[in-house]
Amino acid sequence: MSDLPVPDSPNAFLSARGDRHFDGLADKFSASLYGHLRGELRLALLDRLLPEMLDLHGQPVLDVGAGLGQQAAWFVERGHAVTLAEPAAEMLERAREGIQQLEASGSADYLHASLQDLAEQAPGPWPLVVCHAVLEWLSDPRAGLEHLASLLAPGGQLSLMVFNRDALRMSNVVKGNLDKALADRLEGKGQRQRLTPISPVTHDQLMGWADQLGLRFEAAAGIRVFHDYLRRPPETDADVETLFKLEHQYCRTEPHWRLGRYLLYTFSRAPLPQTPQGESPQ
Repeated sequence: MSDLPVPDSPNAFLSARGDRHFDGLADKFSASLYGHLRGELRLALLDRLLPEMLDLHGQPVLDVGAGLGQQAAWFVERGHAVTLAEPAAEMLERAREGIQQLEASGSADYLHASLQDLAEQAPGPWPLVVCHAVLEWLSDPRAGLEHLASLLAPGGQLSLMVFNRDALRMSNVVKGNLDKALADRLEGKGQRQRLTPISPVTHDQLMGWADQLGLRFEAAAGIRVFHDYLRRPPETDADVETLFKLEHQYCRTEPHWRLGRYLLYTFSRAPLPQTPQGESPQ
């Protein structure tokens, strides 16, 4: 099945599988996320957390749903060979342009493909798969996680970040959308240029799926545990600096991390069992 948007469908932003892609929305995506403090804070937290939560030793990386390439660039700058997979052609080209301007020791390849296509187009197995802010845009996020698990090499790690449904509920309550929160009407519809995810997930959902798929939980953190609940934005550089310190201090601390707008996880696939020298595994 082709996963390109259906041109004559009522909603051309949804693929044939019902997933939300960002064809034609690169400028909107860039301005809405990375043109604000929230994007700066997200990248700053990831810059700190990824070395803490992953075993990084220059291994090849598959970046699934690479978007504008900010995360891929981070790995390329640190000497990794990164394959960027992204279904929106314009986003992938923006990522290519940005990464080609880097003076880095790593390298990058570019693959115009959806998550569901990677079993054929980039099967690996991969020692490190990165999938940040993708599952919540799929019609079936559980199946998406199953695809990711299939790409991992034995002993490989998965860096997974998802949009937190519980945080979305809290945000709606803070904004006064009480009936919407009570009815749990939290999903976006994927229409027009709205950027509310169509499939936000909870921590408990994700942990249940990971257990079913044989993924081993290693670590978790919250991304923006305070910022998105502020009644007014920081007004001075000193306020911004203080907010950053708060986010850094509490992003892995109970109970705060659980209400991060995004939840960042490290999962791994069990290594192959060791056998006595001279024997082959059955």
